[in-house]
Amino acid sequence: MKGIGFNFSKGLTFSKHIPKDISHFDRVFDIFKELLTHTSGDLDEAFTWLNTLDKEYEVFKDDYSLNDFKEDLKKRGYIKEEIDPEEGNSGKGKGKDLLTAKLESALRKHALDQIFGKLKKSGLGNHKTTKIGVGGEQEGEHRPYQYGDDLSIVNMTESLKNAQINNGIEDLKLTENDLIVEESKHMAQMSTVLMIDISHSMILYGEDRITPAKKVAMALVELIKRKYPKDTIDIIVFGNEAWPIKIKELPYLKVGPYHTNTVAGLELAMDILRRKRNTNKQIFMITDGKPSCITLPSGESYKNSVGLDETIVAKCLNKAAEARKLKIPITTFMIAQDPYLRQFVEIFTARNNGKAFLTGLSGLGQMIFEDYEKNRIKRI
Repeated sequence: MKGIGFNFSKGLTFSKHIPKDISHFDRVFDIFKELLTHTSGDLDEAFTWLNTLDKEYEVFKDDYSLNDFKEDLKKRGYIKEEIDPEEGNSGKGKGKDLLTAKLESALRKHALDQIFGKLKKSGLGNHKTTKIGVGGEQEGEHRPYQYGDDLSIVNMTESLKNAQINNGIEDLKLTENDLIVEESKHMAQMSTVLMIDISHSMILYGEDRITPAKKVAMALVELIKRKYPKDTIDIIVFGNEAWPIKIKELPYLKVGPYHTNTVAGLELAMDILRRKRNTNKQIFMITDGKPSCITLPSGESYKNSVGLDETIVAKCLNKAAEARKLKIPITTFMIAQDPYLRQFVEIFTARNNGKAFLTGLSGLGQMIFEDYEKNRIKRI
């Protein structure tokens, strides 16, 4: 394989490409980022797992140790030491190591690369709707001039070529029938709310469902920031209640001893989207269980984990219909296969006129990515 270089006096030059060996740090860092995602940002637990893996698989080699790796993390700005003010004044002990914003960003990029693959540079900016009009990005698509078209979109080169073909070079004249216009497509913006179920069922039956959901969220955030910087994405979590979380909190996301208050999540998601000025709005909901909780007017929680409670289901369906009136489609990614839950999701989806994917964990990220892209193109 040849490498390409540029010499200002000679132009392009070619040389043999010699692949560089991955450094000790980079090799261990890839493993560490995976462990850190699983441990919800717990550095001590991640280091413990790294040490355990080293004993069995020899992660550290050539005199490069766990302590060397920790020092490199600090030198490169991935972790920082925070000293307790009281202990700092007394001179007692060492502080606690914490993740920096640089490491949080690296975890999002790691998730993006894992789930969506490397983004091609050519894909950046492919950000359009099917709405045709004046003043958008030129797409290179031509059509005959129609009465009422703005003259500013007439492609003179193509029109003159038409005139030559139709009338000949000797009697060259440009008529309305020769005119060709270049279409443009308006750039669109999308506002998305991603709802993540953090109820206890997300870790039941020995299956870790929260980590894949968390990875998908980090990857989707990073994708939008890189490819569609004008789009917005808000993340909310829902258990007994629902609340928004900041992007920087994603690596630390954990499941709690909660029921599933889907209604509260939908209410918060719609409140967020009402404040957005974009035309395109959507809700993505990742959940593995049935709605089992609602908040009563008194502020108390009404809970029922046995089957599908009629009161709770009715509230959910009302919220689905309300979102439909607001032209906010809900796409549900259901990580469950129970027939009665599938039936509920189908009814919920029909009430919203949205979509539902009954999926496992392995294809979750790709499905969300593809659906995000499709929704951007087809909606106006």
